[in-house]
Amino acid sequence: MNQGLAPIDWLVLAAYAGLTLWLGWHYGRRQSSTKEYFVGGGRLNPFAVGISLFATLVSTVSYLSVPGETLGRGPVLLVQLLGLPLVYVVVCYGLLPVYMKHRVTSAYELLEVRLGAGARLLGASMFILLRLAWMSLVVYAAAVALTVMIGAGPSAVPLVVLFTATVAVIYTSLGGLRAVVVTDCIQSLLLFGGALLVLGIVTVELGGFGWFPTTWQANWDTQPLFSFDPATRVTAFGTVVSTMVWYAATAGGDQVSVQRFMATTDLRAARRAYGTQLLAIAVVTIVLALVGVALLGYFEAFPGQLGAGMSLRGDADHVFPFFIANRLPAGIAGLVVAAMFAAAMSSVDSGVNSISAVVLTDFVGRFRKRQRDDRTELRQARWLAAAAGGLIVLGSFVMDLVPGNITEVTSKTSNLLTGPIFGLFLFALFLPRVRAVGATVGTVAGIVAAALVAFSGPIFGFDPETGGDPVSFQWVASASLLVQVAVGWTVSTVWESRTPRRGTLGS
Repeated sequence: MNQGLAPIDWLVLAAYAGLTLWLGWHYGRRQSSTKEYFVGGGRLNPFAVGISLFATLVSTVSYLSVPGETLGRGPVLLVQLLGLPLVYVVVCYGLLPVYMKHRVTSAYELLEVRLGAGARLLGASMFILLRLAWMSLVVYAAAVALTVMIGAGPSAVPLVVLFTATVAVIYTSLGGLRAVVVTDCIQSLLLFGGALLVLGIVTVELGGFGWFPTTWQANWDTQPLFSFDPATRVTAFGTVVSTMVWYAATAGGDQVSVQRFMATTDLRAARRAYGTQLLAIAVVTIVLALVGVALLGYFEAFPGQLGAGMSLRGDADHVFPFFIANRLPAGIAGLVVAAMFAAAMSSVDSGVNSISAVVLTDFVGRFRKRQRDDRTELRQARWLAAAAGGLIVLGSFVMDLVPGNITEVTSKTSNLLTGPIFGLFLFALFLPRVRAVGATVGTVAGIVAAALVAFSGPIFGFDPETGGDPVSFQWVASASLLVQVAVGWTVSTVWESRTPRRGTLGS
């Protein structure tokens, strides 16, 4: 077994980075319009689109947080899979029939028809902030993982962040959505294959499946089915509810998802793409959770092989990258590390492409008086992608200031605006009684509610017994959406406006 990454591992990483750059150049040669750049001409294969959606949402954050959460806290997160069938029904038969009637480049164009330009710009602005926070977290998590592998220390994190963001932005800005979808499919294979390799090696090392636990482990939290205490960190009920809200909100309000649906030919293809995404998420989540359990069994059997000063609970997010670098054979480690960076770049490429689409459509195009030619717009889109990459690098430098493990930090940052964005679409497409003023006030209230839940620890004081937040991070998206709809509906009901209501898109 090697200690750290061997030269062949670095060669594997270099080959992977070179392949993605070549794909960006290859697909970029064929593009002549922003329609091709942003939605692949609306003719992409639904299976490939579904895998791309999966790769976008299951990033390095998931690749590290699922094994880390399972190893250090317990397996209750697996119950989230129970909510996916209902999510499929809600999205495919409630949301997609409405969305696919309107072939738009930016999802936020749909908000202006009834709620006005202000709602469109508000939704687009929140999306940009959401995706920048998400991508900053993704590249930061990947950078921290690699520094653990090579023993370089925190000082090397900015260099790794710069490398990851640069490669992803270059091939995305060159190749557009078609390059993103193709590379996402390759990255998904690496991600899944890397996790299976780790499971196989642990099983061989232990001489069988003795790593699978038959009792609740001593280092796991108490994870009840339900609790009336809002400070309970994780419950099975809360996991299912938060998963359903997050997936429905992401599919219905996030440009990354809506842009993928618009890249398919019709409603049936969009449904197939979303079903593919959910199936891939279910399979990979189970495999990653098993990786966490397998690593727990491995290091309990060989406690002396854990890094100096590391603990299975306190350093749970670092155990997986440590195992990759120090317990996998040379070459195999490079493949798994490539999978980790593939997961990071699959989120960055999609986010960068979607941000470019939103800025060009909802801000530049919305207020531009003269139509630009396709070549000019294509150049603008590529420069916007590069600018987004720079903001990602800057944003990653502040991610270590947010308390909690990777799972908690994700909810407290990238999930902060998920509910409020989707709430605007509910107002515009499905709740005709809510007026523009109610939608705006309700959205602000939803953002405030999300922030109060996410950062309840610093705001209200940490729990002296657990050191955790007074309100569980699980309720960020759910609480914000509930408050937003309630406030928006109430304000609209009592608001006396002389301006006639506009038509409803969903009708």
